[in-house]
Amino acid sequence: FILYSCLSASLFLTNSCAVNPVTGKKQIVLMSEEQEIAMGKEADPEIVAQYGLYENKALQDFITQKGREMAAISHRPNLKYEFKIVDSEILNAFAVPGGYVYFTRGIMAHFNNEAEFAGVLGHEIGHITARHSVSQQTKAVLGQVGLIGSMILVPQVADFAQPLSQGLGLLFLKFGRDAERQSDELGVEYSSKIGYDAHEMAGFFNTLERKTAGTQAAELPDFLSTHPNPGERNVTVNNLSVEWKKKLNLKNPNINRESYLRRIEGLIYGEDPKQGFLEKDVFYHPELKFQFPTPAGWNYQNTPQRIQLAPKDGKALLMMTLGKGNTLQDVMNTVIKNNNLQVIESNQITLNGLNALAVIADVKPQQGQQNSSVRTMSYYIQYNQNIYVLLGACSSTDFNSYSEIFSQTMKNFKELKDTSKLNKQPERIRIKTVKQSGTLKQALASYKISEGRMEELSILNGMQLTDNVQQGSLIKIIAN
Repeated sequence: FILYSCLSASLFLTNSCAVNPVTGKKQIVLMSEEQEIAMGKEADPEIVAQYGLYENKALQDFITQKGREMAAISHRPNLKYEFKIVDSEILNAFAVPGGYVYFTRGIMAHFNNEAEFAGVLGHEIGHITARHSVSQQTKAVLGQVGLIGSMILVPQVADFAQPLSQGLGLLFLKFGRDAERQSDELGVEYSSKIGYDAHEMAGFFNTLERKTAGTQAAELPDFLSTHPNPGERNVTVNNLSVEWKKKLNLKNPNINRESYLRRIEGLIYGEDPKQGFLEKDVFYHPELKFQFPTPAGWNYQNTPQRIQLAPKDGKALLMMTLGKGNTLQDVMNTVIKNNNLQVIESNQITLNGLNALAVIADVKPQQGQQNSSVRTMSYYIQYNQNIYVLLGACSSTDFNSYSEIFSQTMKNFKELKDTSKLNKQPERIRIKTVKQSGTLKQALASYKISEGRMEELSILNGMQLTDNVQQGSLIKIIAN
């Protein structure tokens, strides 16, 4: 995987001191600025392929405009920055070395004004300008710290997972308190310098903490899992915002609540059904018109490239992806070769009217091993113009425990005919005008928001249900 390769190559460099662009102090890093930029250029298409871009030109133009404006006044204005919205419901923003910044549509949905957005944008640009990712990766290599991925799987089974644990996991190494504190400072500085009220950035931390208090299972870590929350962070940011207002003589800094809310009208909220969705332990894909059951209680992630499921203890993996090849045999041979498998059993079958191959195979033992430590079950299913690969993997000793679970999922892959699933529409952010002054809860009730979703909507609006809202002001609701 390219990120891992780049980092590995850098080990052959002589340790060198570089001047940090923000502090002006010397620091030990294992890569030059040119290598840092090259890493970002190589990683970007992988990230786009993995998560997909959210198609909203107006919103994309907005973050590009603000990003370039902020980059121009940053400590590294000469980098060629790129700013993108990825199609994930999770609340996160992250930066790649060399000038690449990504916001999820999930975090864009939870901002309630431009100033909140600008603070987080400055924070992420700060990670780049201060070379935090480069420093963190250097420490990880020098200290031989293990890389982290977005799913916790046993080491043997992880070989089959999307290579987050080797590559993209580098992007999600947790920053330390000093790096987070510095990025907060830079977020305040940069957003203030382009005219925003950095005080709003502190308020958004409260939204993040409320939203991520529960558990989430999806393709990206949430913001607070990759940006640990140092104590007194809100107080510090508030104090810094006051200092920068005085320093820049900002008498009336921008917040721009209404204009931001108008920008996100119609933004998809939550899972987008057209990309496939999980409902009551069944995965449905309306565009490709198939469905299959999933094991109850397993963690789940759905990306443009594959669907992955795993039990919470990480002892098994079940995934589905599109096969590469023209025939079932071609696809099977490719999977066997790519995963170094040794076939134990292979059968041609008919599965719900579809031609298929059912295969049991072991990962070939490594040198010095008598037996394989990993066993797989895979089905190759021909449906319409595609060949689908469903593969389950676990340790050989656990295979008897998981084989029936794998089999139930694979044997029940079939055509999706239910029109209610085929035509399911995503939920979207809708911007509404408060009809009468009162509490947020009363305003939401006037738009027939159910009691069960009141707290969710209060977080989305960055308020408490008991907060007062004025007639004529704008709030967010969720509707199709």
